[in-house]
Amino acid sequence: MFEKDLLNGKRALITGGGTGLGKSIGRRYAELGADLVICGRRIEKLQETKEEFERDTGATVHVHQCDVRDPEAVEAMFSDIWTDAPLDILVNNAAGNFIAQTKELSHRAIDSILGIVLHGSAYCAVACGWRWIDASHKGVILNILTVSALYGAPFQVPSAMAKAGVASMTRSLAVEWGPKGIRSVAIAPGPFPTEGASSRLRPDDLDDFPMADDIPLRRVGEHAELSDLAAFLVSDQAAFINGEVVVIDGGKSLQGISGSAVRAMQDWDDATWTQIAKKTRGR
Repeated sequence: MFEKDLLNGKRALITGGGTGLGKSIGRRYAELGADLVICGRRIEKLQETKEEFERDTGATVHVHQCDVRDPEAVEAMFSDIWTDAPLDILVNNAAGNFIAQTKELSHRAIDSILGIVLHGSAYCAVACGWRWIDASHKGVILNILTVSALYGAPFQVPSAMAKAGVASMTRSLAVEWGPKGIRSVAIAPGPFPTEGASSRLRPDDLDDFPMADDIPLRRVGEHAELSDLAAFLVSDQAAFINGEVVVIDGGKSLQGISGSAVRAMQDWDDATWTQIAKKTRGR
């Protein structure tokens, strides 16, 4: 889809880059020539990903163990990264989520999600942003959200709150930092199953409710589709895109807006529609 050197000469940090969507985005960036930096809490996962990427792509991958909930650890990581070379791209991908009745949530449970998603994204954006601004260095911040940032998510309230906050940060920084040559964009993915998130958000009890049934395209997303979008948005080809939250969900969010009856209508055959016409239009 892209020239192999699309991100050549670009240095990118992906938070939560050792697993899941962050890992898929990182692999694509490495394939396209980026100098890749990944961070996360589990150093063994980061090392596994580093070795895998370097073996498969020939890229050089740098790893940093960092809990983005800790502002001092974040600042230390960025200071360490800058000793080698400045970043050109920041991908705020680190996340946490689980399903629960909101009335049963403890303050610790709420804080654990807000700390990773909202505070961590803000800490990283600020640590990267002031360095770019002080050096008159252009850059791009890509925030990975979910559609819950736009429409909410029952039984996932802390995550929806946090992602909505990051969406607001995306739009706010697009205006505040745009004159400095810093773009801020976001992706709001629909269902892109990953081993970790799927087990927390789709327990076996939901097996009778296939995920794809709520998506007009009748399938879930493929990681390559999201990774290509993430590569385009941080590339020079997207240099005039700023402040946008791009939804990639197969139309799922639009189906929800249309109402639950639409899901049944999509499976009606011609005979059913003929009967409905007789009832509703007298013919």
